[in-house]
Amino acid sequence: MDAARQAELLNDAGKYLAGGGTGLFILPPELNLVVARGEGSQVWDVAGREYIDYHLSSGPALLGHAHPAITEAVNAQLPKGTTFFFLNEPAIRLAQKMVEAIPCAEEVLYTGSGTEATFYALRVARAYAGRNKVLKFEGAWHGMHDYGLWGTVPGQPSAYPRAQPDSIGVPAQTGETVLVTPFNETARAVEMIERHAKELAAVMVEPLQRVLQPEPGFLEAVREVTRRHGIVMIYDEIVTGFRVAWGGAQERYGVVPDLACYGKAISGGFPLAAVVGRSEIMGVLDARRRPKSETVWATNTLNGNPVCAAAGLAALDVLARPGVYDRLHRVGSRLRAGMIESGQRHGFPVQAPGEDAVWGVRFTERRPLRTWMDLTTHDKDLGWRWAIELMKRGLLVNPNEKFYISLAHTDADVDRTLQIVDDAFAAVK
Repeated sequence: MDAARQAELLNDAGKYLAGGGTGLFILPPELNLVVARGEGSQVWDVAGREYIDYHLSSGPALLGHAHPAITEAVNAQLPKGTTFFFLNEPAIRLAQKMVEAIPCAEEVLYTGSGTEATFYALRVARAYAGRNKVLKFEGAWHGMHDYGLWGTVPGQPSAYPRAQPDSIGVPAQTGETVLVTPFNETARAVEMIERHAKELAAVMVEPLQRVLQPEPGFLEAVREVTRRHGIVMIYDEIVTGFRVAWGGAQERYGVVPDLACYGKAISGGFPLAAVVGRSEIMGVLDARRRPKSETVWATNTLNGNPVCAAAGLAALDVLARPGVYDRLHRVGSRLRAGMIESGQRHGFPVQAPGEDAVWGVRFTERRPLRTWMDLTTHDKDLGWRWAIELMKRGLLVNPNEKFYISLAHTDADVDRTLQIVDDAFAAVK
């Protein structure tokens, strides 16, 4: 154990990293940590403390940390070269596997992150449809680009179809092309799409919006109205892809979009994402058949590099094994049910919306939880204090966000977790 070294590293992070970390995520100083290593369902910090990990790097470690299949595939590729820009076999074979697995996929465009994937998907849709405006749903998280950061975390209902930017530095002009409407309010969504149909290039939706399941008929209605008006329907499956089912949310909910964005789980923890979709629409990327002036530009230096693609092939091979999703759902279902039971037994209004492989814990009397505004009734202070108690006892979580399940989580992990959860509820009570 080296608590002094961890303190030194945290001090250096405060000096040399913008914001002292790698993003907006901030922990109290007494709980802040530097991860030294991960294996399976667990991580260890530099001070030697062990955690059961339910954050999983915000989702990518679906197989768990340092999965042997991933490390073997990457180790085999590294001596052959890490990136070429030109075609390589792992990138070709991974694209083939994705097309075979994903209902809407006929072609694949690689990107480096989910933010890039949703950004390029909107560009492809605009080019294909010949229109400029896009529609998203209030509370949806589509990454860090300027078109995604409207109406993502509002504290009160937006002035539909307009919303407020989530970050400073986002030009107001981009908001003029982004329409926002509530998730799961089917009639309102259809009416807005109908009203703006001649301007809309795309409707982008998280089919599982953060932790909100789509109500029966909602995705079907959005699919019908977009198809009727020649509007590109885009699924943001960065979270749900290969997680809630082998075919992602398209398989789970039975509604197939025109384009979809994938990331996190598709590359075993390596930085890779993709846009997939129908050949007719993806054709706007094809410089073999179109003049460059009529082709969508979406080229990045490290796109489809062989290391990330080799990791992705290995990850999907593991996920394709029989019983994988049954196991994910079994472990997740037991944890969700146990958390709800424990919280309610201690007198808290606990709900666990989402899917068995990824869900949130929310403290609210509001039922059902349908829209982002419903989620804002969650007691975030209580959620924060409860999460801090979990971390003190050895669970790695992101307060007030999601619990991610991996294939590496064991029944013993579940037993220990539910005891920690119960102790944490008792502590905040």
